[in-house]
Amino acid sequence: MEIITYPNKILKQVSKPVERFDDELHKLLDDMYDIMIKHQGVGLAGIQVAIPRRVLIIDIGNEEGNQSKDTLIEVINPEFLEWNGTIKDTEGCLSVPDYFDEVERFANVKVKFFDRYGKEQIMDAEGLLSVAFQHETDHLDGHLFVERLDYIKRKKFEKEWKKKLRQKK
Repeated sequence: MEIITYPNKILKQVSKPVERFDDELHKLLDDMYDIMIKHQGVGLAGIQVAIPRRVLIIDIGNEEGNQSKDTLIEVINPEFLEWNGTIKDTEGCLSVPDYFDEVERFANVKVKFFDRYGKEQIMDAEGLLSVAFQHETDHLDGHLFVERLDYIKRKKFEKEWKKKLRQKK
């Protein structure tokens, strides 16, 4: 399992809902967690590992920033119920490595989702957790955070990214 990076067209796919909460789903969630930790991420969506299902994980860590299975949030078929306020924060993405920029998001969200066993959950999220929910759910809808940049920043990103890709060849 590898992380798919921009500009791979897989990242533009809209993910389909999960219908079975079985061992296959549990293995996917476990594998995604291992990959996210290995790459020092705080979130990962199924589509980022070429699995177009509405599955994502988030681990912003505890108060000291330490990540563990205890701070992991597994999210299946997320649906936003409420959102309000705004927050600007610097975002990065495992699918857009080594690029960071400021994005405006909702400061607070309420999300309904299912856990790995199919049990419904409702969570209020604010700050970084709110941003992570929105960022990862964007992936499930076929969008990357760079699409939220204003026109000038987006053009600058695309120019820098093309240059970076040429240098790798």
